[in-house]
Amino acid sequence: MPTEISRDELHARITRGDPIHLFEVLPLMYWRKHHLPGARPMPPTAVEETVVGAVPDRGAEIVLYCWDDD
Repeated sequence: MPTEISRDELHARITRGDPIHLFEVLPLMYWRKHHLPGARPMPPTAVEETVVGAVPDRGAEIVLYCWDDD
């Protein structure tokens, strides 16, 4: 079931080294400039295909994020 986490919680999980699969859902040109440590690129038009190919464990925790200027 999809849930949301805050930026602070995501930062804490990355800092702790929690076992998550982190994807940035933006075009590749933005990922190259601004991705979070450990994040993999995920084109907005290929979300399902990217996850299925990159994360074979259906029980794994997956975090998707996109850039937001708020």
